[in-house]
Amino acid sequence: MFNERLRKLRSEKKVSQQIVADYLGITKQAYSLYELGKREPDFETLVKLGEYFGVSTDFILRGEESSRTADDDSIKFALFGTTDIDDEVLNEVRHYAQIARKMREEKQKSD
Repeated sequence: MFNERLRKLRSEKKVSQQIVADYLGITKQAYSLYELGKREPDFETLVKLGEYFGVSTDFILRGEESSRTADDDSIKFALFGTTDIDDEVLNEVRHYAQIARKMREEKQKSD
């Protein structure tokens, strides 16, 4: 269920409800209601949740990842101007982006 996936994603990221709530610009109590299954986020908040946890909105809502092929081609073209890029290169770029995101989050925590 939606609320269980949220709880699991937050637990895997090892952050508090308050940290996620702050990112979303809502109260801890409002976020807590999502995890309890007593409230559902609006579309904008759902997109922010996906960005924060690094998953698709499909995954948050249904526990499934959407087909990444079309998305991967769009990313390849945006980054390299062509879709003729090895998937291994794209995965490396994603890995470096995750490292950069983690570094930014750590910096924000220390500020």
